[in-house]
Amino acid sequence: MLAYKLINPDIIAALAGAGHGAKVLIADSNYPASTKLGPNAELVYLNLTPGIPSATDVLKTLLDAMDVESAAVMKPDSGPEPGIFEEFRKVLPKKVKLEKLGRFEFYDAVKGPDTCLVIQTGEQRLYANLLLVNGAIAPK
Repeated sequence: MLAYKLINPDIIAALAGAGHGAKVLIADSNYPASTKLGPNAELVYLNLTPGIPSATDVLKTLLDAMDVESAAVMKPDSGPEPGIFEEFRKVLPKKVKLEKLGRFEFYDAVKGPDTCLVIQTGEQRLYANLLLVNGAIAPK
């Protein structure tokens, strides 16, 4: 049995093959994952039921298994910042700032060859897509 939070074998395998700079997308339930997938990305469906698991639940679990160097969100064309962005900021390490990308710029970032994993969640809050960049782990 594994001794850390992450136990999904497909996600563990994708992260094990990821190196510094590899991207991981936590996608909400509205994200078109099957058509906006990079050529090297593994797609894992975790969307069990509406709202479960949430994007922040998945983020908290991933942070136990990977170092995050940077993160990006998909910003709305207009209106206030979605509340989920502040939740992401609270969960992410303090060193990580959220980069805001337009919708098609975000899709292009996800569809690139550096994306190794897309996790489709049951998250129903709008704009709850978070693109993480894997950091480097220094030797001890």
